[in-house]
Amino acid sequence: MLEGAKSIGAGAATIALAGAAVSIGNVLSSLIHSMARNPSLAKQSFGYAILGFALTEAIALFAPMMAFLISFVFRSHKKS
Repeated sequence: MLEGAKSIGAGAATIALAGAAVSIGNVLSSLIHSMARNPSLAKQSFGYAILGFALTEAIALFAPMMAFLISFVFRSHKKS
């Protein structure tokens, strides 16, 4: 029973990767729109976009880490 719950938890943790992919797409899409509207601020908006990309990517790296922790580190203690 506990092994099944661990598999469900690890699968749910990896769903966050889809959200991170959508977020990165939104960040880069907003960068393209802002550069098209105001090219004089392209350098400043690029810095903000890289910061947003990095923070989103950090969240994306936590999702597989949690999935691996759930799958391999948290062991069930079997009673003898």
